[in-house]
Amino acid sequence: MSFREILEDTPIIAAIKDMDGLEKCLATDIKVVFILYGDICNISTIVKRIKDAGKIAMVHMELVNGISGKDIALDFIKQFTQADGIITTKNTLIKYARQLGLYTVHRYFVMDSMALSNIEKQAGAYQPDVVEVMPGIMPGMIKKVKSISKAPVIAGGLIATRQDVMTALDSGAISISATSYDVWRL
Repeated sequence: MSFREILEDTPIIAAIKDMDGLEKCLATDIKVVFILYGDICNISTIVKRIKDAGKIAMVHMELVNGISGKDIALDFIKQFTQADGIITTKNTLIKYARQLGLYTVHRYFVMDSMALSNIEKQAGAYQPDVVEVMPGIMPGMIKKVKSISKAPVIAGGLIATRQDVMTALDSGAISISATSYDVWRL
């Protein structure tokens, strides 16, 4: 099953930022987990717990302490964890992660027209599996990114209500990511 197909069956992604979030997400039916914390000493254990629960584990490369934004860090993730893929804001990591067979999420913070231009240039050139747009509560931007990106769009950030989730999905997002346990239970 492709990552896109997995996401089509998973409208809500649990984004975890601490051990409490890990414990809560393990008790849900959510299939995809974005790991937004940890360090080089415990990331393997965090990933293993997620994998043992039958979930897809995606490691945010810039948010794990002790892991650099270099290819060698991807080699570490591939060789020493069971992670299914990565999340990154760095286009250079996308290409190498895909070569390693990891799923890829290219996270963009959409703050201005330059950010939109970068999405159009980079998403086509580096071809991530999906693009994540932050903040995810901007339906117009979700539609715009969907129209310029070849990759499906995830909406993330500031999504707090059922209405936020529905608006993002209705605007063309394939899934949403949220750190809120209340959103996970929708």
